[in-house]
Amino acid sequence: MAPPTVTAIAMTTSRLRLFQLISPALPVGAFSYSEGLEVLVQRGLLLDGAGVRAWLVAELQRGTLALEAASLPGLLLAEVAELRERDSWLLALREAAEVRAQQRQMGASLLGLLADLGFNPPALNLAWPAAFALAGRALGVAATELVEAYLYGWVANQLSAALRLVPLGPTEAQRLQLGLAPLIAERALELAAADPDQLWSGGVGAGLAQLRHAELYSRLFRS
Repeated sequence: MAPPTVTAIAMTTSRLRLFQLISPALPVGAFSYSEGLEVLVQRGLLLDGAGVRAWLVAELQRGTLALEAASLPGLLLAEVAELRERDSWLLALREAAEVRAQQRQMGASLLGLLADLGFNPPALNLAWPAAFALAGRALGVAATELVEAYLYGWVANQLSAALRLVPLGPTEAQRLQLGLAPLIAERALELAAADPDQLWSGGVGAGLAQLRHAELYSRLFRS
């Protein structure tokens, strides 16, 4: 049996690093955010697995998440000025102050982690999407795979929040993640080839839920 080639090892290493980037153990605090899911549950608008799936599908198809994912290939190659401009544009799409704070906190945590791991990211104050792209650049991840990982990681985080909010068991959550894999793959291919400036966000319900989160009397999550 011939030994693996240098190219094959490099590709495998890149894929393994990508797994690390979407690991729930990544210390960026994603577990503490629901992005409006908590509001929908408390208001009785999302009560079961079917409701969770509908929410996830809607955001994958027409939420602000899609514009963020479509921006990743450009961010992957961007110089400092473009990074800052696109970062500001993406952050402005988030109506709720809590979600903007979430994105800033997660971005800063990821860039700090990259620095601690010896990757020397630029000394910029970037939100989550731009920081995620810089992490992909540092780890040698291809654009389409990075978009896939961004979408997959968002779904996984939402399901983690749903487990604590909805009558949803871990098996059902895994069934939902598995069932959404074809849609994630399809959207990743579409968004990796899309121009984010030509896309639009129809996630009005998500935006309203995120805005109302600060008004909740009791809450488990920070957004």
